[in-house]
Order: sequence, then structure tokens, then C-alpha cells
Amino acid sequence: MTVNHRGYVRYLRYLIQWAIFFLVIYGGYRFYLFVRALEEGILPSFKRPSLVDGFMPIGGLMGLKLWIAEGILDPVHPAAVVILAGALLISFFMRKAFCGWICPVGTLSELVFKTGKRIWGRNFTLPLYVDYPLRTIKYILMAFFLYVILIKMTPESIKVFLQTPYWKVADIKLLKFFTEMPVNTATVLGGLFVLSLFYKNFWCRYLCPYGALLGLLALAGPSKIKRYEDKCINCKLCSRNCPSNLPVDRKTYVHSPECTGCLTCVSYCPSKDCLEITFAGKVIAPALFIAIALCIFYGLIIYAMATGNWSSRTPHHELLELIPFLERLMHP
Repeated sequence: MTVNHRGYVRYLRYLIQWAIFFLVIYGGYRFYLFVRALEEGILPSFKRPSLVDGFMPIGGLMGLKLWIAEGILDPVHPAAVVILAGALLISFFMRKAFCGWICPVGTLSELVFKTGKRIWGRNFTLPLYVDYPLRTIKYILMAFFLYVILIKMTPESIKVFLQTPYWKVADIKLLKFFTEMPVNTATVLGGLFVLSLFYKNFWCRYLCPYGALLGLLALAGPSKIKRYEDKCINCKLCSRNCPSNLPVDRKTYVHSPECTGCLTCVSYCPSKDCLEITFAGKVIAPALFIAIALCIFYGLIIYAMATGNWSSRTPHHELLELIPFLERLMHP
């Protein structure tokens, strides 16, 4: 047995995760200042931060359908389409690397369950007869949104929705959801926080329809984690440290829809060449996996910026006119 020096992978992941997390926090703060200026009757002197569109995947899915069906990119929140398209692409080719390396909600969720582990000395797992039914919730939610948007909504109805005053201020209403949170919503989020202290990635594992869709795409993709049984020393470090509680030590290939492509198992394995990443059946280095994943996602964003398909085309003065009616603008 030779020591596998791949511990750097998880530290690189932490660096990337938290760099993206704080970039999103900064974007959220800039958006708060943008909205605050509008509320004070002032036209903001800087562009609306487009990163916030990533938190509107349902609208992004509508925009993506319209883009594919008619070649029309949503002019109101184009970044929502770009971010969703990037997440779908990265998940097909490089597993759910969007969840494992980029998603700020996943980063925060991981911090919470690790905090719980420090408090109680361990994380807990639900029995399979509870775990499996709970995991179906995110697929039911996913199926509902896909049915409503991909089947029920026509391109024409999507075009009408994307031009409504509601959609133009949907990001502002989302901000208000967090800054003016009602007690019942805060209670639900508090409950999720507590559950996440005990159980790894409670939201991601059981409730996130976005992750459910990305996981199904990853199933059809070319990337997998392969375990070479003849090199395995049965230390079980891979399974014990897996954020998704996957039994890596008992698998030849890890291709579960729960696998986030985080490479935590690879980074902990002490046996050289025991756990490898494969792409279309060929072994690739962890560094290459990471580079491809990030290039797919951020390459698409950079291309959208360069071609003028990233920032909203809604004029600031139009938002200024809509702000006084914010509470009355409801989902059509």
C-alpha cells in the first residue's frame, strides 16, 4: 500500500466553495443596496447584480424552455437561464459537481452538519424505511415543476409571463422574503437548520427539486467514481466521510443520483489508485475533473457576459415605477 496524496482535493474544494459563497453574499449585498436606492426613489448608479438570478431556478426553467423552443432568451432575467443551463451541463458531464463545488446552499448545509458533528461527535442517519420515502419528496416536487413548465405551459404563455410586472420584480420580492420574513417561514427554516445539524445535507437530500433534476442528469452522464477492489484496504474512510452517506466501500462504480461529485471519498482514500474518477470509461485526474467542471459552468457565464446575454434589460426607471406597487404584484 502507498499513501495517496490527494488530500489537497478537499482543501481545494473548500477554497472554491467558500470563495463562491462569499462572492454570492457580496452580490446579495450589492443587490440590497440596489433595491434600497429604488425604495428611496433614486435611480441606482450601478448595474443590478445578476448573480441573484441563480436563486430563481423555476423562472430560469421557463426561460430555458422558451430559449430552446423559439431561440428567445428572457430579457428580464437572462442570468437565471444561463445559470440553470450551466448547472444542467456541468451535472450531465461531471456528475452533480454544481451541488458539490458551486451551490452556496450546499456549502452552507455542509457547514451546518459539520457543526453538528462537532457538537455531538457524530451525524445521525435515518433508517432506510424512513430515508427512502423522504428522498422521494424532492422527486415529487421536481416532477410537479417539470410537468407544469415543460408540459402545461406553452412558449406563448411563458412569453406572456416573462413580460409581467411580477417577473420584473421577482428578484426584489425574493429579497423581501429574506429581509422581511414572516414568523411561520422563519420557523420552517429554523426547523430545517436544526435537522441539518443532526443529518447530513437534510435539505439537499430530501427536499431540493433542483438537486433531484441534476442527479437524474448525472445518472445518464459519462462520469463515475470507480473503486478497484484489489487495491481496497477496507478502511471505510470513503463511506464514513461521504457527505451523501453513500456506501462507496461496497461499490465498484458510484453512480448514484445522490453523488455530488465532491471527490471527498477520493481525497480520503489512503490506498493509491483505489478510487479513481472515470470519464467515458477512462481514468482522469481529480485536477482535470475540477477544471472541466468549473470551465463548463463559468465558461458559459463568461460567454453570456461577452455576448450581452447576462444582464437584465429592464430599465432602472421601470423598476423605480414598480417599487411602490411591490406588495400588490402577485404571481399571475
